[in-house]
Amino acid sequence: MTSSLQKFIKHLSFLTLLTLFIGCNNDTPKTEIKSPNFTTENKNAPIGMKYIPAGNLQMGGDNDQADKNEYPKHGVEMSAFYMDETEVTNAQFAEFVEATNYITVAERPIDWEEMLKSLPPDTPKPDDIVLAPGALVFTPTPQPVSLDNPANWWVWTVGASWKHPEGPNTGLDGKDNLPVVQIAWEDAKAYADWAGKRLPTEAEWEWAARGGKENMIYPWGNESVNEGEAKANFYQGLFPYKNDEKDGFAGVAPVKSFPPNDYGLYDMSGNVWEWCSDWFDFEYYSKETAKKANTIGPERAFNPYAPYQQEKIVRGGSFLCNDDYCSGYRNARRMGSTPDTGLNHTGFRCVRDAE
Repeated sequence: MTSSLQKFIKHLSFLTLLTLFIGCNNDTPKTEIKSPNFTTENKNAPIGMKYIPAGNLQMGGDNDQADKNEYPKHGVEMSAFYMDETEVTNAQFAEFVEATNYITVAERPIDWEEMLKSLPPDTPKPDDIVLAPGALVFTPTPQPVSLDNPANWWVWTVGASWKHPEGPNTGLDGKDNLPVVQIAWEDAKAYADWAGKRLPTEAEWEWAARGGKENMIYPWGNESVNEGEAKANFYQGLFPYKNDEKDGFAGVAPVKSFPPNDYGLYDMSGNVWEWCSDWFDFEYYSKETAKKANTIGPERAFNPYAPYQQEKIVRGGSFLCNDDYCSGYRNARRMGSTPDTGLNHTGFRCVRDAE
């Protein structure tokens, strides 16, 4: 490998992963958990969606795990809306692709000139093989590694896409009911537009995740994710090289494998990160517009740790999160990811305005 190619791959990992810092397939099905008695009526919600009532969201960090970008905690008046009860599945996304012949970002050759806009100016152009269609795939390490460099466990994989989430030799057989992954932000938006829906705002996402429970750490309350019965799909063990799989899954789990929150929403904690419509502004909560009713987020992205990048919000954590690394499954945890990024732990769900 040439030195210029090594440098590019280093920058590519930096571009996608520095601020994600998200470490934070098991195909064995688990019994679907039925919904409890929810705290709201479903208000004639469209099929597969739940009614999320209006109210006042206390948005922001709830405990000492909270990052600086989760403060200050602030109130946001929220209107009612509908939200998908699960993350969009492989079967649902396949229906969209069949109807539209849509080609996802990960399936397209990389536009070097466009990518260069988000890279340090001295980044050399790599060999054409590196610009072939692909995406990032989590690869466990053989031994403990520094958690300061996500490139230790994320590998750029030519041929990875939503159809081949872990590389060209993997597929979707028996995985219709798993969340679709390797989805870039524009892919998620395209699906939402086709379905007559939209991506949730960050405020809508957090309001829905809390399920009517004010100032709680998780969608289920304050009981630690590591205590009691399995409540979400996350990483148990020593990240990123030893997963104890106490929740029954090494990777993405079928939707509805774990109990829903009190609004009837599944996997608002763990499983896969979910795209929101907002730009990621590290300092947004300190701005007056953050307190605006039904805030739609900032006009532009800002991340002091990755100044060349324009990022969109992702929420909810994934099967790779744990308390030693990112605690992404907390209600308030917020991350940013570049809109053209595909990873095998990132998907989405949609919302629709209430009539």
